[in-house]
Amino acid sequence: MTRTAFVLGGGGLLGAVEVGMLRALAEAGIEPDIILGTSVGALNGALVAADPGPGVIDRLLGLWESAAAGKDVYGDGAVRQMTRAVRTGTHLHSSRPLRERLRAELGDLTFDELAIPFQCCAASIERAAEHWFTEGRVVDAVMASAAVPGLLRPARVGDEHFLDGGIVNSIPVGRAVEVGADRIFVLQVGRVDRPLKPPRRPWEVARVSFEIARRHRFQREMAALPEGVVAHVLPTGGGSPRDDSLLSYRDFRAVMRRIEEAYDATSTYLTYLEEPAG
Repeated sequence: MTRTAFVLGGGGLLGAVEVGMLRALAEAGIEPDIILGTSVGALNGALVAADPGPGVIDRLLGLWESAAAGKDVYGDGAVRQMTRAVRTGTHLHSSRPLRERLRAELGDLTFDELAIPFQCCAASIERAAEHWFTEGRVVDAVMASAAVPGLLRPARVGDEHFLDGGIVNSIPVGRAVEVGADRIFVLQVGRVDRPLKPPRRPWEVARVSFEIARRHRFQREMAALPEGVVAHVLPTGGGSPRDDSLLSYRDFRAVMRRIEEAYDATSTYLTYLEEPAG
């Protein structure tokens, strides 16, 4: 019997494309048996896992419309950012707006209360290791998975501290295989499709280094898919070099356009999708 996984990768505001992909999948009648998410993919995936009914797309659109208006997460001004950076020495933005929004959507739901099995990935600081959350409060796990280094403070869960899961496993295709999926829909944000160029400025070095690590693991796991496992990498329908700029995480203007482009491209892809019988 086929076991279907949705794999939702990380990518900050580029994660808006996953909403368009999810809408197209829902309209095509494709439902997951398990959802795996990293960073913003954990956020999108958790909402679907909590309430996979037709209303979840509207809830996701509402969340991203709020982000597009600059009301959540990174909405504080430059003075407040710099004051926080100097005071803490670790991050620019408060994690409170994101946590409050997640609490409004998910409350105190635990993993075993979700409608669809869900797991999300974070990077453990103390163990310097990939960690998969499969139990406890979902909001705590998503906050850990989405704790972008330098932007949000490390998230504490129990006695351990975590940073963004994209550091260790940005597009967790291999995890889907580990949990027994043989049909995988990969909701990635488009960065793996764009060519990299040598960095020319100091702040580009870290981004290019991270992209090499992200893409290397993803391509390795795709190449190592076992016989009988099929992975569909869904198209974003767009993408721009500006998406990789230093301040792209604050560029809310293109959010709704990205959602529509991904919806159109994924709908077309699914229309012509041919899968092995059985």
